[in-house]
Amino acid sequence: MGHDPADLRERVVATLRRVAFLLERAQESGYRAEAFRGAARAIERLGAGEVAARVAAGTLTDLPGVGARTAQVAADVAAGGAVAYLADLEERLGARASDTGPGAALREALRGDLHAHTEASDGSSPVQEMVLAAIDLGHEYLAITDHSPRLTVANGLSAARLRAQLEQVAALNRAVGPFRVLTGIEVDILDDGSLDQDPDLLDELDVVVASVHSKLRMGREEMTRRMVAAVSDPRTDVLGHCTGRRLTGRPRPESEFDARAVFEACAAHGVAVEINSRPDRLDPPHALLDVAVEAGCVFSVDSDAHAPGQLDWQVAGCERAVQHGLGPDRIVCAWPVERLLDRAERLVG
Repeated sequence: MGHDPADLRERVVATLRRVAFLLERAQESGYRAEAFRGAARAIERLGAGEVAARVAAGTLTDLPGVGARTAQVAADVAAGGAVAYLADLEERLGARASDTGPGAALREALRGDLHAHTEASDGSSPVQEMVLAAIDLGHEYLAITDHSPRLTVANGLSAARLRAQLEQVAALNRAVGPFRVLTGIEVDILDDGSLDQDPDLLDELDVVVASVHSKLRMGREEMTRRMVAAVSDPRTDVLGHCTGRRLTGRPRPESEFDARAVFEACAAHGVAVEINSRPDRLDPPHALLDVAVEAGCVFSVDSDAHAPGQLDWQVAGCERAVQHGLGPDRIVCAWPVERLLDRAERLVG
């Protein structure tokens, strides 16, 4: 085949991951996306020469996780011509209408993403694949914010599991510098406004995203007290998807709370209000974004990604931000990491 074996393996893996990325970004079949990512992982583990040998012998499908379609993609890469399956996806899904839309300039100004999940909780991919995708998108940092223990349906991390993840992130940072993997958590806001994790452990993290996931129909006054208490906690950095609404699938209405009281507390304590970019959330709604802007808040445009391709959803949040007159000066994930992590920089006035 005339190709350097190591180069061939890298190109096959990159092609399989690109297919998965496009499927994830476009909200196509998660099963298909994971099939391509699983095949990429299986092939990446092979010796460089074994990839070429198996392609030539037609035995890639003997490997667990490699099916007929993913093997054909590998064969097309080895043949050196167009990869038909990828070419079709690029034609259908490769271009984003918002690449040149109103949020494009702000998206280019973003340096990172402060809300992303891995397979450690309810994401689909290992932390390494999330980081590789973030690097490919041009980010300088990514916060890994898997769920906290109370959210058992999302396999929330116990203190012991989170500590193990911190060690994994430290090792990963040694390999991917100058890119920075930020330690973090999406911590549940409990009924009384306290945070669902060991306070001493939260003190060790770079980014704490605090979100309500339970009793979303709590009364307005109770919910306001609950959220104000959470954002007043000195460990909270970002208020996640503040209304908890769902727009698609099984729609869910917004929680009710005194938005001005909550957002004024965010501004007073240097807590960024998340502009959640997930197509099924797009939270806060526009009316509440107006209130948060008037309250003087800073914001974090986050993907809330559960798969690598979903990291590219940030552009939708950027479009919402610019509709409300927000620029990089009010968007914390457009700041250098040192400024981002300095709470004083996030305080109003």
